[in-house]
Amino acid sequence: MTSGTGESGSAGEGAGRDEDAVSRFVERFAAEMTEAGMQRMAARVFAALLADDDGSMTSADLGRQLRISPAAVSGAITYLTQVSMVGRERDPGSRRDRYRLHDEIWYATFANRDQVLTRWERTLKDGARSLGEDTPAGARLAETAEFFAFMQAELVGVLDRWREHRGASG
Repeated sequence: MTSGTGESGSAGEGAGRDEDAVSRFVERFAAEMTEAGMQRMAARVFAALLADDDGSMTSADLGRQLRISPAAVSGAITYLTQVSMVGRERDPGSRRDRYRLHDEIWYATFANRDQVLTRWERTLKDGARSLGEDTPAGARLAETAEFFAFMQAELVGVLDRWREHRGASG
């Protein structure tokens, strides 16, 4: 595991860490995310960034740590940036891109899902009307839209409670 600088175990970062244990965590968490539907390489890159002390690595760092090609890193980063889990930035005075986890990554990820649920709900309601809500397919679409509306309302409440919790604990 690197410390995000391309150097393994640099002063103050990652010192005393069991690199084999870190690697096992990265692969285990990536496997869990893959099983939940994330692309395998994107899951590995995300887990590596998550386990990095500063949550930031270059393509070369990721390739070395995960033993993957630059093309595999690029594809994973493309996916992770599209779903707003990772940002791309440039080190001052450098031409190398650095990939960084967004602050409050899980909050932001679930908040973005709220927007997806809204779009899906709207499309499903339109579909139910188009098919006829009295048809079996139309009724199924209407019920699915209702489910997404419920999930969205619950998600908003959960995110609000998380903000309150973080404010109280941090």
